[in-house]
Amino acid sequence: MSIEIHSTAIVHPEAKLGENCSVGPFSIIGANVSLGNECKVHSNVVLDGHLRVGNNNEFFQFCSIGAPPQDLTYQNEPTEVEIGDNNVFREYVSIHRGTMKDRKLTTIGSNCLLMAHVHIGHDAIVGNNCVFANSVNLAGHVKIGERAIIGGGTQVSQFVSIGRGAYIGGAAAIDRDIPLFCTSYGNRAKLKGINIIGMRRQGHEKQIITEVVDFYRFMESSALSPRAFCENDELMSDFKGNDVVEEMAQMIKDSKIGIAPFMT
Repeated sequence: MSIEIHSTAIVHPEAKLGENCSVGPFSIIGANVSLGNECKVHSNVVLDGHLRVGNNNEFFQFCSIGAPPQDLTYQNEPTEVEIGDNNVFREYVSIHRGTMKDRKLTTIGSNCLLMAHVHIGHDAIVGNNCVFANSVNLAGHVKIGERAIIGGGTQVSQFVSIGRGAYIGGAAAIDRDIPLFCTSYGNRAKLKGINIIGMRRQGHEKQIITEVVDFYRFMESSALSPRAFCENDELMSDFKGNDVVEEMAQMIKDSKIGIAPFMT
């Protein structure tokens, strides 16, 4: 096992570092931090709190991971941050640990790219293979599905859910849920259509994509609300057997804050 720790770094003796980890100049790693194998911590990084990190993660300079949440009810309870494998956290990324009033845990999946100045608030859930461009901010309790792409400068309000495969344009302000594979942009964000390119990249067949597009267009043009449309068995009968449509409809029906409006 080979671990490289720069002479100016401060690593608590109780911290756990896996094989072939490296810690750069002036970085600080707290007592309750656990790093998997092959992790690289560049200079001036702070890893703190109850933090579990998987293998092959890279933290660029000035990241702050595992700090207390920005929540007035937090009383220094031992809440956590959990991070998967093969993620890249660019300069100034900040991730806060959970709160007692939710999951007690903030979760980042695997194979994600978080570009400079991204913030992940307390109790958030980020799925696998997500890409967040510069200065994306997630408030507390936000849920992001796998393979979502979020453009730079986007702000996401508390309790919002963004479905898997969604594509969010830059500088969006999101205060309503975004269903899976939908595209959205604007302030406040509105739904623009289906992320067809994303569906193709994920291997969905042409017929499945066509049905998803038809579902979106029929729902958009309907006099019914999206929830009412999805609860109408007759309208939904044409899409039976399409797992993506069924998942999208279920997300719409389960939404507690409603989905973003359609672009007019």
